[in-house]
Amino acid sequence: MSLTSFSDLDPEACRLGESDGDFAVTTREDSRSAAALLAAQARRQVELFSADLEPFIYDQAAFVEALTQLSISSSRARVRILVKDFERSVKEGHRLVELSRRLSSFVELRKVHSDYQNYNETFLLVDDFGLLHRRHAPRFEGVFSCRAPLEVRRLRAYFDEVWGRSEPDPDMRRLHL
Repeated sequence: MSLTSFSDLDPEACRLGESDGDFAVTTREDSRSAAALLAAQARRQVELFSADLEPFIYDQAAFVEALTQLSISSSRARVRILVKDFERSVKEGHRLVELSRRLSSFVELRKVHSDYQNYNETFLLVDDFGLLHRRHAPRFEGVFSCRAPLEVRRLRAYFDEVWGRSEPDPDMRRLHL
């Protein structure tokens, strides 16, 4: 079964939890736009599993601003981020690292436990429906959906398992002046 391309999606037609359909993400630009579109619609929670916080996708003003607004809009909002390697992100001043330092009660980053370092997928989950999933993290081919509750539930269960065994990275606590 072939999917409609994300680039053919009208962003106004994507309503988190309402709009059906999976869309093929094929480029970095698709991934960047899809991440921002999902984050802008978040109302309760966002989970991100990434190798290195992929700066082109997640170190963008629209994405970080959406997470900032989510975090300050509700005392129950929660952003959890699992990353395999923080080194580059910390050195380059990634906006999500800075956001987690400023809003540490709402935005938490953890380094993926060594038992899960070989997991080669990356995904972004928004509330109970939004999904951006790439099965081969180094490549940009993946799936985007505004309504994928079963897949979100499956990936969140894995995320929760890894989260429970992972710890905050000590480098995250350092102030880099």
